[in-house]
Amino acid sequence: MSEQVRQFTVDAEDDGIRLDRWFKRHLPDASFNTVSRWARTGQLRVDGKRATPGDRIEAGQQIRVPPADPVTTSTKPKKERPRLTDDQMAFAESLVIHKDKAALVLNKPPGLATQGGTKTTEHVDGLLDALWFEQDQRPKLVHRLDKDTSGVLLVARTPRAAAAFSKSFSSRTARKIYWAIIVGVPSIEDGMIELPIAKQPGTGGEKMHVDEKEGAPARTRYRVIDRAGNNACWVELQPFTGRTHQLRVHMAAIGHPIVGDGKYGGRDAFLTGTISRKMHLHARRLRVDHPDGGQIDVRADLPPHFLESLKDLGFQLMDGDALPMDEVKFSETAEGKKRTVAHKAKAARKERKGERRGRGAAKPAAPAKRGKAPPKRPRG
Repeated sequence: MSEQVRQFTVDAEDDGIRLDRWFKRHLPDASFNTVSRWARTGQLRVDGKRATPGDRIEAGQQIRVPPADPVTTSTKPKKERPRLTDDQMAFAESLVIHKDKAALVLNKPPGLATQGGTKTTEHVDGLLDALWFEQDQRPKLVHRLDKDTSGVLLVARTPRAAAAFSKSFSSRTARKIYWAIIVGVPSIEDGMIELPIAKQPGTGGEKMHVDEKEGAPARTRYRVIDRAGNNACWVELQPFTGRTHQLRVHMAAIGHPIVGDGKYGGRDAFLTGTISRKMHLHARRLRVDHPDGGQIDVRADLPPHFLESLKDLGFQLMDGDALPMDEVKFSETAEGKKRTVAHKAKAARKERKGERRGRGAAKPAAPAKRGKAPPKRPRG
């Protein structure tokens, strides 16, 4: 490590982030405690002024960083990800259905996990090393799909895009459309399911269930696209919240599990005949604001087993995209909800202030009663 003071220029991708976040991105060997110590002793400066880890930085600013502390520098080699084979790289590139400077959109096949875990060595995250293209940094996942769910998966290509997309998902301004084949036909063809969801005890967090007392709020809209008698139907699902396994839990809870979802539907989730036993849940469409303006609006083709099931049940593919996508209501977004709460609180404060003024106001004096004038005293 160099013994010299280091100078860095903030680039456009880091505009507006906290200084400690900048260190995490560009100098990960400098721990938060080290950065805090540099700030306390005045060694950390931005444009010549003393800075703190929580300060926001702007593009073009100069960051002065003291020499690295050899005591805090880790000598343990980082574990390298296994190199991808030519076949894996070709497979990863075949998943891309949209590409621009800020984003990639993949069509994830069923059976491929989004991220790694216990005994999970093959996953989308591991394939991202094949998708750098012309960029000088590795793309990053911003949301996920269940292993057996297929369809649209958004990947950010820059830190700035990752932050923007994450905000869109957390604020509910992104819109996702799923297609599913479910067992039976709901009595209401266009309905909203509002059932809270929590982790099911005793499953290690691997299974969710409806929990009216402890569950987190969860909302799903469903619309019937077509039906095959009373045995099954094809539905469109729109999640208005992002709980784990939300769509699967909600459909099973109303008595219409997704075909192939034995985890939540048990034996009732499987149809007889030629219908595949794989899960029939597909992320068909995603619409999200683009960091550079405009929108990304992408549809993902169905996997073979889902497409075959549609044909076997007599459904027409063109009918699925005929339903209009709901527009985002500002009141449904996180920012809209914050403003609503703030407005109600402000109104309540005004009302209480008015009451205090009413109680403290002096009562008007009662008018004097008219009477006879007092007699004049005689002189002398």
